[in-house]
Amino acid sequence: MLTGWRYRLTGVVGVAALATLSVYVANLPLLQAILTTHVPIVNRLDPIVLTGNGLRWAVFISTAIVLASFVPLFRPEPRRVLDVVFSVEKRVVFAVCAMATLGYFKWSHRLPRQTVILTTVLLSITLPALFVAISRAPSMDGERSLVIGDDPANIEHVADVYDGPMLGYVAPPTPYRSGDDPTDREPATVTDGGRTVFEHGYVGGLSRFEDAVREYNVDSAILAFETADRAEFFGALHSCHEHGIDAKAHVDHVDSLLVDPTSGDGPIVDIDLDPWDPQDRVIKRLFDVSFAGTALLVLAPVILLISLAIKLEGNGPILFSQNRTYRFGDTFTVYKFRTLKPEPEGEVGTVFDDGRRTRLGDFLRMTHLDEIPQLWSILVGDMSVVGPRPAQTDLEDDFENEAATWKRRWFVKPGLTGLAQIHDATSQEPSLKIDYDVEYIRRQSFTFDVKIVLRQLWQVARDVASLGEDDHEV
Repeated sequence: MLTGWRYRLTGVVGVAALATLSVYVANLPLLQAILTTHVPIVNRLDPIVLTGNGLRWAVFISTAIVLASFVPLFRPEPRRVLDVVFSVEKRVVFAVCAMATLGYFKWSHRLPRQTVILTTVLLSITLPALFVAISRAPSMDGERSLVIGDDPANIEHVADVYDGPMLGYVAPPTPYRSGDDPTDREPATVTDGGRTVFEHGYVGGLSRFEDAVREYNVDSAILAFETADRAEFFGALHSCHEHGIDAKAHVDHVDSLLVDPTSGDGPIVDIDLDPWDPQDRVIKRLFDVSFAGTALLVLAPVILLISLAIKLEGNGPILFSQNRTYRFGDTFTVYKFRTLKPEPEGEVGTVFDDGRRTRLGDFLRMTHLDEIPQLWSILVGDMSVVGPRPAQTDLEDDFENEAATWKRRWFVKPGLTGLAQIHDATSQEPSLKIDYDVEYIRRQSFTFDVKIVLRQLWQVARDVASLGEDDHEV
């Protein structure tokens, strides 16, 4: 990718040029005629072809608005292609809304709707292509790899078995590396007598990883940590995912990783940071938003009644919150309707002892109505409708002790329900649960999600029916 002032200059000039060109093209008589003749809804408009001073004002106004809207993107930062496209399209929508607003003001240089519509179409096609090109420009020197780790011996071991060029390595400071200053570098070898040669040697501490990715045009990172811990190892994976670069690791960590099935049998394996195709992620997100948004609207009266009932019961706040694990070991707060009385010294768990249970809480759990607030987490993107259930962060170590592959579920967004849930596999059986979770990750598709949701709804209906039968027997 382009870096520094080259990225900014190319971005500014490219956006200005494409915005200008789009307005000129939008005022071609042929396009105006096609728009106002063959496109539904707008075919009742008359062609308006701007010329002379009117066209110059339209170009100036449109270019200024688009440039102002794209200021946040004029910063060099590696991103995944899909993220680049989404970010650019959001800026296009913002700019178009501003142009459309000006179009409704009755002043001498307002923008006609026909011009705005055609300009929108052109910008939506050309600007994403521009930013993808300057953000993900292919390297002419082949793969450019950076090693990141926490121990010089591990770094040298990983680099020795990797069959490819090494740009440099990132590691915590040692007595031989006083800090993160990239000019304070050791020789190209990692340890005395080491055989691994790096093009740039030591390029800084772990905090400089993202800076090094930009500075050296890195397209892959090889992890050389002693353990696959949450903070540094998975933190590095998160950075790789955010910046759109490939990640690799030694087979010693394979139990904690979701490995690319095509990575082969060598000592260095490719990590499957994105196990789903871009189109699958888009369809899944659209399904999540549609499902959660519709459910929240339909259940609004139920939400109000439950909130009122919990408040009248007087056993604490309406909502119960807890930290759960997100992708790559990050955490987020999950909310449920309160089903237990708070513990005397503060709420620390969800143990169903008789002293904390309430009749309302038992009913909410049996009918699964206590899960409704998580629809909001789905809507804002913290969760998905279908996926591995988010585990309590405080219990993750215990689960991993019982199931070595537990962290593989960290590679996708957690879900409200999942394959493990419909097979009644709970956290009491971590090994069985992770098997179902990984199976879901590998098989995920829109139709598979729908089948899981339908089966979960059937189970909820069955639980509600059984509750009614129990009440009748009593």
